[in-house]
Amino acid sequence: MKSGMQKGNSSTSPLLIDTHYWIWLQAGSRDRLTASNLEIVRAASIDGNLLLSAMSVWELGMLESKDRVQLHMSCAQWVQEALAMPGLTLAPFTPAIAIESTHLPGDFHGDPADRIIVATARVMNARLLTSDKNIRAYARQRHVRLA
Repeated sequence: MKSGMQKGNSSTSPLLIDTHYWIWLQAGSRDRLTASNLEIVRAASIDGNLLLSAMSVWELGMLESKDRVQLHMSCAQWVQEALAMPGLTLAPFTPAIAIESTHLPGDFHGDPADRIIVATARVMNARLLTSDKNIRAYARQRHVRLA
């Protein structure tokens, strides 16, 4: 098992939120999140362990440009405000993450955004909060930890 997959204390290990969770949190769509997920995000935020992949910014831009997400302001302004969420740290797209995304173990689909988000979680030894069925299936293969 890759070092990024070591078990860690779930309350102290970083929490990487997937793009849709970031959008839902910023948009105030609390009805899309369970109470336990909100608590996990709150605790990670307070501990300074809440992460967002830089790829999520790209993914949001793509969704907005294709009218799959409607924002009430410019995408750049929305991102600037959303990145100011207390306790949130933008996880950079590093060479290690780029390489990891091309060498994920097991069987994982080719979507570049999902691959980079999963690789970010693995490299940063973070739990991943997602409702994406493909990523959740991949986690059942024990290649990424879910929150």
